[in-house]
Amino acid sequence: MSTFSDLGLPEPVLRALTESGYVNPTPIQAAAIPAILAKRDIIGAAQTGTGKTAAFALPTLARLGPAGGKPRCLVLVPTRELAIQVDENFRKYGKHLGTRTALLYGGVGYGAQTEALKAGVDVVIATPGRLLDLQEQRILRLDAIQVLILDEVDRMLDMGFIEDVSRIIRLCPKQRQTILFSATADERVGKVANWALTDPVTVD
Repeated sequence: MSTFSDLGLPEPVLRALTESGYVNPTPIQAAAIPAILAKRDIIGAAQTGTGKTAAFALPTLARLGPAGGKPRCLVLVPTRELAIQVDENFRKYGKHLGTRTALLYGGVGYGAQTEALKAGVDVVIATPGRLLDLQEQRILRLDAIQVLILDEVDRMLDMGFIEDVSRIIRLCPKQRQTILFSATADERVGKVANWALTDPVTVD
């Protein structure tokens, strides 16, 4: 069985993993991490609980490197609960890189979210509606995004976010890495993948 150190992750990320008590990657992590490190677009089929968040967070943190202060990664998720979970993962694995995150979701005031963005962040984790609100207010810019992660795309489509998701993808630079995860790979998810991804690797 491979270990995380076999997958090409840098020392600061490996240190955070060791401190969290992780030694061996799950199958989705072992398959996805090398491909993401190689800057390939990914279609990942994975249920919740398989370790998929670490499968995209670990290599993305490795790609971004130390804190830069401009949003270089966007993680789009369907719900507030998932946004909070993804944010916790990025904070935990990126703590020795100084990675700064902004957590954006609706149902709460704008103050703390606006302040986080103005202070400078590397990773934005957001639900579609609140992200577009802040982008339209010119508080958030997506022109420096290098990695776009679409998590639980099937749920976003079920919740009626297809137009918002399409708008957000168009706001990101065309030259980027795109990572798509979905529990199911139906025709709707396939259409998004065909439009948003370039020569993707499928990880199931």
